[in-house]
Amino acid sequence: MPAQLKLNGRLTIEDLNALTEMPVEGITYDQMYIEKEPICPEYKEPDQDIIPSSKRTVVVDPGRICMPFGAMWASVGIHKCIPFVQGAQGCTTYPRYTFSRIFREPVSIATASFHEDTAVFGGRKNFIEGIRNLIIRYHPEVIAIITVCSSEIIGDDMEGYLDESIDELEEEFGPEITDEVKFAIIHTPSFTGSHVEGYNRAAAAFLKALAKRSTPEPKVNIIPGMITPGDIREIKHILRLMDIESTILFDISETLDCPLRLPQTMPYYPKGGTRINDIVNMGNSLATFALCPDAGGAGAKYLEKRFKVPAMIGPMPMGIYNTDFFIKNLAERTGKPVAEEIKDERGILIDAMADTFHYTMGRRVAIYGDPDIAAAVTRFVCELGMEPAIVGSGTESKQFVEEVWAAAHEYDYKPILLNGGDMFEWEDYIKKEKIDLILSNSKAANISKEAKVPLVRIGFPVYDRVGCQRRATVGYRGSEYLLDLIVNTLLESKFPDDRLQQ
Repeated sequence: MPAQLKLNGRLTIEDLNALTEMPVEGITYDQMYIEKEPICPEYKEPDQDIIPSSKRTVVVDPGRICMPFGAMWASVGIHKCIPFVQGAQGCTTYPRYTFSRIFREPVSIATASFHEDTAVFGGRKNFIEGIRNLIIRYHPEVIAIITVCSSEIIGDDMEGYLDESIDELEEEFGPEITDEVKFAIIHTPSFTGSHVEGYNRAAAAFLKALAKRSTPEPKVNIIPGMITPGDIREIKHILRLMDIESTILFDISETLDCPLRLPQTMPYYPKGGTRINDIVNMGNSLATFALCPDAGGAGAKYLEKRFKVPAMIGPMPMGIYNTDFFIKNLAERTGKPVAEEIKDERGILIDAMADTFHYTMGRRVAIYGDPDIAAAVTRFVCELGMEPAIVGSGTESKQFVEEVWAAAHEYDYKPILLNGGDMFEWEDYIKKEKIDLILSNSKAANISKEAKVPLVRIGFPVYDRVGCQRRATVGYRGSEYLLDLIVNTLLESKFPDDRLQQ
């Protein structure tokens, strides 16, 4: 080790390169920290001709991820269900990593493990062997078969493969094997759509595979969409107060936020998730409520078309108007009165809005996220007296456009709307215009720092904060929490210390 190297201060790259061996006393993280040097000495505005995503053939900073991820999200909300991905190992590694970042929970996802020879000969052999190994080792009750870009492009016949696989399983284990394990095939080519569409397709696929019609039951179906475990618990709270029985399809409240209790048996399955029998009986319900039109609406439409179960599709119950709409429809469809406690929760939210309107009134907001949540947040900020200056979603949606324009027209605002646009276009607007607050997911964190605009994290994905998966932003209580988050963020960034108490 060179004599001139001091271990009580910051080390440069030259110092580290000069080390012939690691010192016995080690090197601390503080000493190894090296300041990043910017590529350019100062910010240079991009060419204005390439700002609109409609003028580009490339997506810069996309606001969406692949369709199979949404199908996997849905699948892990079913009790003892394991997604089986007909694709390469990377198609499961990234989702598992993303689930762990967001929910801090391990998630079991199986893969057919495609390699070079699969591209030539197809994935039949991998599929049949993989399904057999999965059943023998993990004993799942449901296997969700999820395709990706590679299996779709080479033309794997998933239905044919499944029939052949079941024939071999019945020959080896007996015909009762199909009573023990159910299958649902979800076609999700990664080169189109987004995670939102993947969840939407999963809702329809599971119901087509499992739902039946028998004796009508006095309950409702809830398809929540890609919301948090905390959100689902809030929906359950509302249903419990109104004494309404329900089946929640893809219930992740106790699979992606489950208690840690010992001892645990292997193979380990969380105690939560929607049970198979409950999915089978969804064709007998009074109505289906798809809280997110773009993430789950296809399942509600299928039940309405196939079993005549009325479909109530959106909007996401956030804020006063949307939550009123949801609870009013619940009461009408079930004949149950609105509980006094729910009315009190509504009154508390209104009181909180009145207490803080002088902080929120007139503030200009930039919103970006999945179409269902971006539309709901837009209406809520309008109710708070805030102006939605620009609203964007990475997933193109007709319903999203209609909901945003309906809220904007009602409150006399004219936001810029990016339907299916990327975050590069959205970011450019924020850096040029006066924006007081950003409401978006963790992908907006760097944009927030560069534009010096505070960020309230909401939606998917939130991976740089702890506990967001346990917090609700739906219903009156969830909206109250979101309101507090918005106001406290404004107080922290917009008001001097001597005025915080006002």
